[in-house]
Amino acid sequence: MSAVIAQAPQSLLDNPDAEAAWLSDIAQRVLDRARAGGAAQAEVSLSSSLSREAGVRLGDIETLEEARDRGVRVTVYRDHCSGSASTGDLREATIDECVDRALAIAKHTQADKAAGLADAELMASEFPDLGLWHPRDVPMADLIERAKAIEEAGRGADARIANSEGASVNSEAAVGLYANSHGFFGISRGTRYSQSCVLIARDEAGMQRDYDWDSQRDFRALADPGVTGAEAARRTVRRLGARRVPTGPVPVLFAPEVARGLVGHLVSAVSGGALFRRSSFLLDSVGEQLLPTWASLVEQPRLRGGAASSNYDGDGVATRESALIADGKLLRYVLSAYSARRLGLQTTANAGGVRNLKLEAATRPFDELLAEMGTGLVVTEVMGQGVNLVTGDYSRGAAGFWVENGQIAWPVEEITIAGQLRDMLGNLVAAGNDIDLRRNVHVGSLLVEKMMVAGES
Repeated sequence: MSAVIAQAPQSLLDNPDAEAAWLSDIAQRVLDRARAGGAAQAEVSLSSSLSREAGVRLGDIETLEEARDRGVRVTVYRDHCSGSASTGDLREATIDECVDRALAIAKHTQADKAAGLADAELMASEFPDLGLWHPRDVPMADLIERAKAIEEAGRGADARIANSEGASVNSEAAVGLYANSHGFFGISRGTRYSQSCVLIARDEAGMQRDYDWDSQRDFRALADPGVTGAEAARRTVRRLGARRVPTGPVPVLFAPEVARGLVGHLVSAVSGGALFRRSSFLLDSVGEQLLPTWASLVEQPRLRGGAASSNYDGDGVATRESALIADGKLLRYVLSAYSARRLGLQTTANAGGVRNLKLEAATRPFDELLAEMGTGLVVTEVMGQGVNLVTGDYSRGAAGFWVENGQIAWPVEEITIAGQLRDMLGNLVAAGNDIDLRRNVHVGSLLVEKMMVAGES
């Protein structure tokens, strides 16, 4: 008989342990019913979250949202066939129906020898506190006032700020659970607080738009509202007077927000899905020199307070610190249990992607990178979908700043940068110490030796 589910807790922030216990009861009921229905294996993911957001524009409230979301997703495996179903209704009858749907779907899917749970001996068994839970019941009124303060600081920072697309502040707390028929039950909980501001500046040449933002696990660590507003204004105003640049090959310095994407393309190309589909320009590349010898990429999934920290991956496999690239050479791929089986390899505990991937290298200040490039392009924004992971071809619209004599000369827009990802990665010249820890890839500015820039004819 399936486990009886207790009444749902009322407060997530005040008693996350009660929420986790309630989710555990649901998970046990799901697994019991899946087993009784003939599943050889089963897994279940549950989530419970509370979020609030306030947005203002030109001093007026534009958005107020509060959401209390709960959901369950179950996957069952029988005779190498799988079926999945999900619901946001966590009443017992609905949960039972969800499991039954998954079992019914499994009867009609094609057998896949790679389908199934990760091996039982790989499941996480230690769950240290990663410093991800900093609950704070921030009233909606406080979010509104903070958003107003951010926008007011931005609009008042420079006379050339002509308009605003608004400021917003968000708080979120979530408890999650992953369990499977190996007997594994993993519970995670985390908080995140964020704020942003988007402004428009105008001069005689036209208008420009830019923004600033912050995101932290602890509300107290958020940037001061005045700092976010003023930085949004500075970033917006500096784009005024943008023009195109001469066409030709030049050094290109990717600012951190764009450099992160460049590393992301590398990760995508060495991820299991692209590899077993034979749709990557880095097929069979383990052991190859992909970055210069001075650069390594190390995954730190248990980094305290990290943006993507977790004790286990989406398959329940224990995470651990591991180099993806060492001294420029690719050591492994990025694999879940399923993609690893498709490739005849072992999972790397990357179901759900990489977690806190850090560039380890001798870094230098941004000004030194400008001085080294002499004349070239700083890219602060890229546009379009011109990245082909099958061939490695890279061609995207871009904006940023032109550099002459090691100094920023003027802002740039309406240009295209092009290259080949393998060459771009292999021809990195230097890395900046302006590392942004707010996202999953921790990297600063990256200087590429040369790329083709298409601007003025």
